[in-house]
Amino acid sequence: MAGMAAIGRGVLLTMAAASSGCTCGGATGPPDDLQAVPSWDVAQQAEPTRPGMVWVPAGELIAGTPPGLLPRIADEELPGVVVEMSGFFIDQYNHPAEPGAIPITGISQAQARTICVEQSKRLCSELEWERACKGPDNHVYDYGDRYDAAICGSGLTDALAPNGVNTRCKSDFDVRDMHGSAWNWTSSAWGRGSDDNRVVVRGGNGKDGELIGRCANARSHQPSQRDPRVGVRCCAGEINPASVALEVERGSELQYRPYDPAVADQLESFVPDTVTKLVAGRPPADAFRIERLWMWRPIGNEELIVGGGCAHPPTHDACGIVVARPRAGGKFEPLSFVSSDWWIPTVGEHGSARTLYLYGGDIGGAYRKPVIYRWGRIGESNKERKKRGGWVTPP
Repeated sequence: MAGMAAIGRGVLLTMAAASSGCTCGGATGPPDDLQAVPSWDVAQQAEPTRPGMVWVPAGELIAGTPPGLLPRIADEELPGVVVEMSGFFIDQYNHPAEPGAIPITGISQAQARTICVEQSKRLCSELEWERACKGPDNHVYDYGDRYDAAICGSGLTDALAPNGVNTRCKSDFDVRDMHGSAWNWTSSAWGRGSDDNRVVVRGGNGKDGELIGRCANARSHQPSQRDPRVGVRCCAGEINPASVALEVERGSELQYRPYDPAVADQLESFVPDTVTKLVAGRPPADAFRIERLWMWRPIGNEELIVGGGCAHPPTHDACGIVVARPRAGGKFEPLSFVSSDWWIPTVGEHGSARTLYLYGGDIGGAYRKPVIYRWGRIGESNKERKKRGGWVTPP
């Protein structure tokens, strides 16, 4: 297999070069058995078999999550890089690889490696694991592209599901229970903007099933950690040397940005009809105008633009913020509009970079509400009013 290098923004993915050859020979006379398969037969060979394991054939893996496909963790996932993978075996179930068994967990990476070696197997690389999960069509989830919590029990419980109990939880390669049960140790270093000794675990379950249940999702663990949710699923055959080295860019969580008319014009075009119709037919001076700009960096490798402004209908102002993601060529992708009601908005930092406070006001006076980054999407929480002793959410 020829060497390959794919480079994206902040991404480096490499494969070590490999080569293969064939030396062929045979008798020069006619075959003794005229019914024998001729040497030039090109019929497809049967897939190799190994008890308890599934053969994943050579093919293309679209590694990570392409920009624009959500949810996505920008500082942990490759941006849809095409990787040529050679064929390999992977356990059909979590260890012990048999239907009905409860996965063995609470083991270190070294113990997981020993379990595999004792069976003449090895730990899977994280991209082999992802290939086995995504199947030949590179699905988002084991079972397809639309999230369905019931199929793998994603986000419903932290309890370990017995192997095979979720009968529909399988990839198109027929690898079972890659989500909804145990996490799996891999042989891969974390390699995402850090130089410590953390390694990658894949699969498993957790509260946010739509996020965790994706084939591209990964977590880091110290190799000596013995987590009661982490077990192993082994691979066999020649290892695919592709690895992930993701450069992570970070900056100030929230930063005021000088006013830029070209940026403001684009953000104003994203204001929803519920606001613009309030000033339909009125003088241009009453239209919604972006007056303030901020740069928001909720996680590494993710920069969002926030623009605040107001429209001026006959009754009271209609104000809010537009949140958008910069794209190539100076363009923006709209993510959300969050109302600040009658007051021109301002924003402030929260305890977490993934949450901003939006300050506004209505008939009840001043309030704030959290604006929340949810892995590429933007949500908002309830208004909080300032009372004696701090901010509270009214009943």
